[in-house]
Amino acid sequence: MEHTITLPHIILASASPRRKDLLTQIGAAITVMPADVDETISETDPEAFVKALSYRKAQAVFSTCAKQGKMRERTVVLGADTVVALEDAILGKPEDEADAIRMITAMQGGHHHVLTGVTLIEGSGSMVTFAETTEVHLYPMSPAEIEGYVASGEAFGKAGAYGIQGPFAAFVKKVNGSYTNVVGLPVGRVYQELKQLTH
Repeated sequence: MEHTITLPHIILASASPRRKDLLTQIGAAITVMPADVDETISETDPEAFVKALSYRKAQAVFSTCAKQGKMRERTVVLGADTVVALEDAILGKPEDEADAIRMITAMQGGHHHVLTGVTLIEGSGSMVTFAETTEVHLYPMSPAEIEGYVASGEAFGKAGAYGIQGPFAAFVKKVNGSYTNVVGLPVGRVYQELKQLTH
């Protein structure tokens, strides 16, 4: 006999439409409640950085929901943060076109890592924080290809100045690890962690 997936209600501490879509894809009922937090973190290690920021976002929304009486059993707050790491440098969202061109120029023809930190806090306060890392290899790109991509507006609002699920897919040679992690949330790992947290 087949069992359907039963997921807790998720309060998503993020305004990312990509994260919302990925959670909907696995059948989660979601309330979107973006965290309003200071995203300045002194941490320079990419994994520690995304974990710390995902915790800060989840904790802020959990506190608000707890005060409002919204944290019931089988309700989980999910905070997440994604960065691109090129060697030891953390690449966040580009500030302008020049910044986006700089990032993509540095990454093209080589490989980089995409890290997403996730924090899950369920109604009773039980919590887990983890990070998932995916290695992405890119084909070489000409200056005209880079400038054309950035001019399309697709580079903005995304870590590392690209979205793998859009036109940038033309330049992706290989992905080692979770594809959905590069989109913004390692949804398979999230599901496994939710099972452990709410069993």
